[in-house]
Amino acid sequence: MSSRYADLAQRYGTPLYVYDLDRVEAARRDLFEALPESFTVFYAAKANPHPELLRALREGKGRSCRVEISSTGELSAALVAGFLGAEVMYTGPGKTHGELAVAIAKGVRTFSVESPTDLEHVGAAAVAHGVRVDCLLRVNSASASATTSIRMTGTPSQFGFDSETLPQLMPRLSQVEGVSIAGLHFFPLSNAKDEQSLIGEFQHTIELAARLRRELDVPLRFIDIGGGFAAPYGAPGARPVYDKLRGELESTLDVHFPEWREGNPHFACESGRYLVGDSGHLVSEVVNVKDSRGRRFVILDAGINTFGGMSGLGRLLPVAVEPDADGAAAAQTASLVGPLCTPGDVLGRNIALPDLASGDLVTIPNTGAYGPTASLLMFLGRPAPAEVVVRGGEVVSVSRIEHVRTYGQRDE
Repeated sequence: MSSRYADLAQRYGTPLYVYDLDRVEAARRDLFEALPESFTVFYAAKANPHPELLRALREGKGRSCRVEISSTGELSAALVAGFLGAEVMYTGPGKTHGELAVAIAKGVRTFSVESPTDLEHVGAAAVAHGVRVDCLLRVNSASASATTSIRMTGTPSQFGFDSETLPQLMPRLSQVEGVSIAGLHFFPLSNAKDEQSLIGEFQHTIELAARLRRELDVPLRFIDIGGGFAAPYGAPGARPVYDKLRGELESTLDVHFPEWREGNPHFACESGRYLVGDSGHLVSEVVNVKDSRGRRFVILDAGINTFGGMSGLGRLLPVAVEPDADGAAAAQTASLVGPLCTPGDVLGRNIALPDLASGDLVTIPNTGAYGPTASLLMFLGRPAPAEVVVRGGEVVSVSRIEHVRTYGQRDE
């Protein structure tokens, strides 16, 4: 079977990820155009920490993204891509003392904190380095607007302060040395089902932020209203363009934060999959085709170790992955599976596929987010896929994550 990536597959082998920087820059442009002019956008590096993609979101024409990280590994990738520590926001519920020390030493000065002790840990690290850092209080709202999509709020969680507890916690939080409470951070949902759901959730978040500002009686310089921007994952489909979002946000902000246009407070949001999802294609070779008790299995050299959807847990993995086979008509129903020695290595069950044979190439679209680094890369010790970055049809870089075991000093 032919494939538009056949030449790259021949040169670099399969499985192979191809990332198109032109698509990354188009997504960045579309997202900024969908938001009020003054908004900051954080790129959630967990979606894909490849330095070339990070660099494309920082550099080039138009407005630049900042970056949100939750590990020192992501911090290293951001710094390699040209981000300064001051352009980074460090998030996550389990920041270790060692990680905080590294982040502050590298110039990170903005943290999102999830609990009183998290804030105290950040403050202690700042004091140890003789600096003062800004902290956003991540809020776990007691209620929500959207009833679909992946919920990130409204239930008991390791993420964020329960919104109803913040007023009584403020005396304790305001006494922590080494930090300034700069504002609030929300992330109520992921992958909103449609624009109206996204708008409704943002409106709910802005209303809650305004109420908390009154109740907490503290100045808020910065409010991150989170994300929820959608993109198809591992199946054909177009990334949405949000035509109504900007106007609706501006109207809501005018009501609840009359001075927001003067930067009081400054607003931000964040995105991962929307910015990079449609930039990626996964190219895999058919290793074998097997029939078993009336069912057909198309076995690829890419499995959940290559395209795992958050480590193969099924949380983000579609029920049926639809491979893009260069327009070839579906001729069979089969399960698309990987090469691993586990029955869980399934990319799609009983899906429509072209007539495939060993040696054919299959392309899975919209895999720029939650690819290799969200997969079971180390399982069975198989090599990681090559990652090829292109721009304007020309190869920019070729890389591969290597599995290396290092040995420390043994105790005698």
